[in-house]
Amino acid sequence: MSKSVIHVGIIEDNRFMRNGWETFIGFEEDMNVVASFGSCEDAFISDKLGSIDLMIMDIGLPGMNGIEGVQSLKEHYPDMIIVMATIFDDDQHIFDALKAGAVGYLMKKVTPEELVNAIRDAYNGGSPITPNIARKVINTFHQAGDDNDLNDRELEILQNLATGSSYNAIGKKIFLSVDGVRYHIRNIYQKLQVHSRSEAIAKGITKRLIDPDIREK
Repeated sequence: MSKSVIHVGIIEDNRFMRNGWETFIGFEEDMNVVASFGSCEDAFISDKLGSIDLMIMDIGLPGMNGIEGVQSLKEHYPDMIIVMATIFDDDQHIFDALKAGAVGYLMKKVTPEELVNAIRDAYNGGSPITPNIARKVINTFHQAGDDNDLNDRELEILQNLATGSSYNAIGKKIFLSVDGVRYHIRNIYQKLQVHSRSEAIAKGITKRLIDPDIREK
């Protein structure tokens, strides 16, 4: 990118942390905080989103959470760079955020220097991740290896997809939220290396993961 100044936005509900980030980011000659918000809802009604290059986003927000916020931002502002800064270090939050479109994942305890360096890194094409988070990502890939087998929950969802059930119907049947169903379906698509329901069903039948006659039942 050729711009000399990185235009930064912040979505963080803790006012003291938000003000602190604004202050020390504002001290950097190559950065400018365009706007900061206490929630995704406040951000989405702002007319300043289009001028933001990089958004620092919390996950645990009032109303719409940060992962849903990433999805919405990437849908409407596909070129916006998003870096998560959160207290959550569990696998599901990490992978949900990265799959939603975030390019970086930081813990809130990062120092001011680490945060501004992460902003520069992400802006210049990198993917800044707090070391302990990076280790979790690597360990997950090590555990996965070359095994693309679906787990029991994913097999159950794939079988329900084959019957033509909606995400909502599947969620009610297996006591999972619609977002939870979507999360597992993304994993199914990734493991089967497909991009649609029909492809997933066809691959599932080919791999004998589901009954080929299930659609007729």
